[in-house]
Amino acid sequence: MKIGLDIMGGDYAPKANVLGAIAAHPLLSPDEQIVLIGDTHQIKTLLSENGFDPDLFEYVHTEEVIGMGEHPTKAILQKPNSSISVGFNLLKEGKLDSFASAGNSGAMLVGAVFSVKTIPGIIRPCITTFLPKLSGGLGLMLDVGANADCKPDVLLQFGVLGSLYAEYVMQINNPKVALMNIGEEDEKGNMLSMATFPLMKDTQLFNFVGNVEGRDLFNDKADVIVTDGFTGNVMLKLAESFYVLTLKRGLKDEFFDRFNYENYGGSPVLGVNAPVVIGHGISSPTAVKNMILQSRDMVTTGLVAKIQAAFNN
Repeated sequence: MKIGLDIMGGDYAPKANVLGAIAAHPLLSPDEQIVLIGDTHQIKTLLSENGFDPDLFEYVHTEEVIGMGEHPTKAILQKPNSSISVGFNLLKEGKLDSFASAGNSGAMLVGAVFSVKTIPGIIRPCITTFLPKLSGGLGLMLDVGANADCKPDVLLQFGVLGSLYAEYVMQINNPKVALMNIGEEDEKGNMLSMATFPLMKDTQLFNFVGNVEGRDLFNDKADVIVTDGFTGNVMLKLAESFYVLTLKRGLKDEFFDRFNYENYGGSPVLGVNAPVVIGHGISSPTAVKNMILQSRDMVTTGLVAKIQAAFNN
């Protein structure tokens, strides 16, 4: 297995990414290889500074970097030798089994769709995030930013994608899928949610449990919460602020500690023909380590093949 990691992406690149790769290495089996993509000179300097044997990694040298503020499509087209562009080319050619980056998230989405492409039958790929549950364990919310505007059939597909990820990667048996709304009643919501509800209620594609509200994000009513990318991103950023607020207020709480993005690595892109993970721009070495392990899990569970099968029946 070849796990590709963009070393040049993120606010603390390349150091945080190299340290994350070092931390992940002993947690992988001998046949799981990390491929570091970026400026090899900077990478090997950091490895030697940390007393790590450089022969334990593979390398692909790149000289261009896509900045965090660059226009995603222009950057992918104008910087073919950037670490993100090269990473996706290797993924497309089958020389990598997965690709992860904490760099420009828009460029990661565009790169995924341009290179390995959307799985046939899927209207829009989406990004997912993890929700800590009060009772322990994790839930899933999607979309959280790839698609600000959605149609009912797109949300229905998000339910399928989330259910498959929850079942195969998170090992949740018959995951409960819910639609985010402003009330639990069947007829509640805006035009999008009211049109989506009957589609989900009638589907045999997943275990639909009805509408949930914002207050249900962290309880056990649902394992997978489906929403449009605009709403999902607002809720994600609000949830992330809880952890920061507890730190600023000097509060130590086990539940809110689980809002720390570092624990989960990154956000999987679901609906493309290969495992792709987008890390937080401020990813620390711990977050990068978990992003690598998350990439590994997406490969070992055969998630992409299971999604392809579900949409091509």
